[in-house]
Amino acid sequence: MKKILGLFQNQTYRNLFLANVLSQLGSIIGMTAFTLYLLDRFSSQPAYATITEMMYSLPTLFVFFLVGVFADKLDRQRIAYSCDLICAALSLALLLAISTGWMPLVFFFLFLRSAVQKFFFPAEHSMVQGILKSEDYATAAGLNQMVNSLFMLFGSGIGVVLYWTIGLYGAIIIDATTFIISAFLIRKLSIKESVRLPNGKHSLKDINYPFIYESFKEGLVYILKHKLLLTLIFGFFLFGIVNGGFSVMTLFILKYKIAPDSYEELSAILGIIFGAGALMGGFLASVWSQKMKLYKMAILGLLLSGAFTFASAFATSFWVLASLFFCVGFVLPLVNVGIGGWMPSIVDPKMMGRVQGWISPLTMLAQSMMLGFIAFSFPAYISIEVLYWIVGTSLMIVGVFYGVKLPKYANTKATIPQSAAEANATV
Repeated sequence: MKKILGLFQNQTYRNLFLANVLSQLGSIIGMTAFTLYLLDRFSSQPAYATITEMMYSLPTLFVFFLVGVFADKLDRQRIAYSCDLICAALSLALLLAISTGWMPLVFFFLFLRSAVQKFFFPAEHSMVQGILKSEDYATAAGLNQMVNSLFMLFGSGIGVVLYWTIGLYGAIIIDATTFIISAFLIRKLSIKESVRLPNGKHSLKDINYPFIYESFKEGLVYILKHKLLLTLIFGFFLFGIVNGGFSVMTLFILKYKIAPDSYEELSAILGIIFGAGALMGGFLASVWSQKMKLYKMAILGLLLSGAFTFASAFATSFWVLASLFFCVGFVLPLVNVGIGGWMPSIVDPKMMGRVQGWISPLTMLAQSMMLGFIAFSFPAYISIEVLYWIVGTSLMIVGVFYGVKLPKYANTKATIPQSAAEANATV
């Protein structure tokens, strides 16, 4: 707790952290309300809810070659606050699209807003890496996990309550407002130029095809040379399958198996239970991160969360499902803190954007593939139980893979080159 309080004494980190929280909160509220709206209006067409989630993941495949280059070559602070402002405007445009009732236009604005958001997080994460000391990375990862847990605890529930009380339009207006406040906070930050522009000054005019190609290739060479990063990124691909499944299968198991008449209320309760488990697990992971090797935490969390997810397929009552979800939420922070606390210490700050630029598309590709599979196959060809088995098995596969590979690279930190040029020179 003292370390967390110490982080918040850093005003720049505190305001950037708050801006990130607001940006995420707006997205959760808007997406939750819109998903409930679709399930209400198109109850017999669950594919619409799945397509909505695809509009969040698919844009990565169209902008992945730009986001990392932008974060490493342009002003990271300007990228972050511009993304928030544009997302606020697109949220208002989404309201107009919904009022027309024409779903292709609605999905287009969802797609466009999500594409813009993809530029925010590499820029924000890269700034955090420059603002904090290396010994604070694990603490910051633990803090992020606890905040994510609070989102799980209250985010979806807030979205549900707002949808019930002020409707879809009101929820999306709040969504836009949080983006505006986040942009304001980021705009007012005082961040050193070396953090905002670690590779020197560039302008949009410099971002032409040869420049993008060379910068993106540097990121690929950097990853391929360092087996630890390559190993972690393979795991992130399977995480995409997990994310794709989790994004819809909780609502689906409630609506189509356990509680078809009260799935909205129970989904909020389940979110609270899952978030409570994640919050408690986040505290545990933060403590363990100071005493246990981070990769061992990640492996343990993957194996346990996979087993609990697999078992959730057999739940026949809400409270059995809720108990298993609590267990999943409790152990997942071990994964997030383990990997999140390790990554910044093994990646050169000048390359962080481009490394993130490779991780995100692979994760989102797998997530989009999973959502596409669900939209095509559920419920016509597979049952809800099969979805849980796929996700649980994926988690356990990553856990076993990391258990075999990561111990070999436990001390890789000391041998990683400190620049892309050095990485290229050793290929």
